[in-house]
Amino acid sequence: MSAALVRAASGVTLIGGGAVTAEDLALALSNAPHLVAADGGADAALDLGHWPELAIGDFDSISQSARARLGPDRLAHIAEQDSTDFGKALSRISARYVIAVGFSGRRLDHTLAALNVMTRHPSPPCIMLAAEDIAFLAPPDLMLRLPTGSRVSLFPMGASRGRSEGLRWPIDGIGFTTDGRVGTSNEVTGPVRLTIDGNMLVMLPREALETVLAALTAPSSA
Repeated sequence: MSAALVRAASGVTLIGGGAVTAEDLALALSNAPHLVAADGGADAALDLGHWPELAIGDFDSISQSARARLGPDRLAHIAEQDSTDFGKALSRISARYVIAVGFSGRRLDHTLAALNVMTRHPSPPCIMLAAEDIAFLAPPDLMLRLPTGSRVSLFPMGASRGRSEGLRWPIDGIGFTTDGRVGTSNEVTGPVRLTIDGNMLVMLPREALETVLAALTAPSSA
């Protein structure tokens, strides 16, 4: 396990070099006020008028201008080549939770790699903020109160099973696999409870961000 370079009692916003808007970053920072950049995410943060507390990565993407502006005290060079910059950064954050922005919306391979990293690093809980959705790794037991009719999508990152309450199409008894059965476009019918065995991504409309943060940081989900 990598030593923590960033420690926060609340939430950390982790910004990457993918598609990110001022609205995305403002929403993330309003819930996770500490800003950390993964490599070229430092340029994205600076372009939007925000200074990351630290930039972490192998620095093959960050510009020389951003490096000069941040200075050596805000740069953490990690030379390893067997991990992504998202993985380098996320594995070195100790916080209550992380909101990731700028890791989707451009290169599909980068988005898939980021989802893979989230699966392999379940702590701290990480929520990816995309243009229309949020995505996060389901804890073993998750309770959510969402508006009736809301979309709930489940995508397995390996063999998974579970039980559900409050979904139009229950998942009980279903074997999910990445190359087989998946659970996209389900629908909320009441208070949702998911009990998951395996690695399962949950995808919801981004309006559910604060509800999900409360659920993931509740004592029962720790």
